[in-house]
Amino acid sequence: MNVLSKVTSLAAASAMVLSLAACGGTSGTSSTPAPDSSTPAVGTASYTVGICQQMTHEALDAATQGFKDALNELLPGQVTFEEQDAGGEYANCGTIMDGFVSEGVDLILANATYPLQAAASATADIPILGTSVTDYATALSIDNWTGTVGGNISGTSDLAPLDQQAAMLQELFPDATNVGLLYCSGEPNSVYQVETIQGYLEDMGYTCAQYAFTDVNDLSSVAQTACDNSDVIYIPTDNTAAANTETIANVVIPAGVPVIAGESGICSGCGVATLSISYYDIGYKTGEMAAQILTGEADISTMPVEYAPNVTKMYNAANCEALGLTMPADYEPIA
Repeated sequence: MNVLSKVTSLAAASAMVLSLAACGGTSGTSSTPAPDSSTPAVGTASYTVGICQQMTHEALDAATQGFKDALNELLPGQVTFEEQDAGGEYANCGTIMDGFVSEGVDLILANATYPLQAAASATADIPILGTSVTDYATALSIDNWTGTVGGNISGTSDLAPLDQQAAMLQELFPDATNVGLLYCSGEPNSVYQVETIQGYLEDMGYTCAQYAFTDVNDLSSVAQTACDNSDVIYIPTDNTAAANTETIANVVIPAGVPVIAGESGICSGCGVATLSISYYDIGYKTGEMAAQILTGEADISTMPVEYAPNVTKMYNAANCEALGLTMPADYEPIA
């Protein structure tokens, strides 16, 4: 190529660069495309939230959905969710949490006790919100509980007042003598509930016996033993029981032994009545807390654990009919 040709080519290239610069990028003219409403606008903060759910069942699913709905409404288009199900295994919770920490998520939702304990072991820096956790002091081995965990942890509790649950059992079965307390020994919050409600029931004059199963493999046989020795059975908010209500129902219904359950999911499967909270509502509340933490409006270390604002007396119409029970007028049927 001769010198003149080189000069001509360079001049043309320079003109093209100047033309492109005049059309675009930094001018802010109307030629810049409008942002997609489904994604954050340029300059809007974006967050990644890791969700670890202990296992799949109706109550935990509702809590997760409420959490996501709240964040999507409060921070539309700004949150990406990384969802993992631990399948009921603590070891899986640890693996999932280690992954979230390595990824550097902005916040962790620990849905139930195992995920909360695993998250607390995995990080002291990333904010952790629990939900569907009955008693944070028990789950995290906290003495002198004041209502606030402190550090990088807070959340919501799924505990319906245990004294009111005991009063419900007494209202429905005042002539019963023996109450069986059926629960999974591997769930610390179940142990806490059983020990607490046993005190209330014994103060009311009932004789109580604990029937602990280790996992689903011995659930049926332990439930049968409880039926053989009980007039009424109480099951707390226990994740293993909630995931295996059909197994329990196949024992208690033929045996003619009614079950008072700590939450509506268990009651809808094998119970006759429950003092119920809304897991969707506590999940939604947790999402509201998450939005405040992510945007810097609140300090998680000072946020107290929140509880469901309302409890409702509910009953399982099919199981009541099968056992010949009629519920008082102020009990609502489980849909």
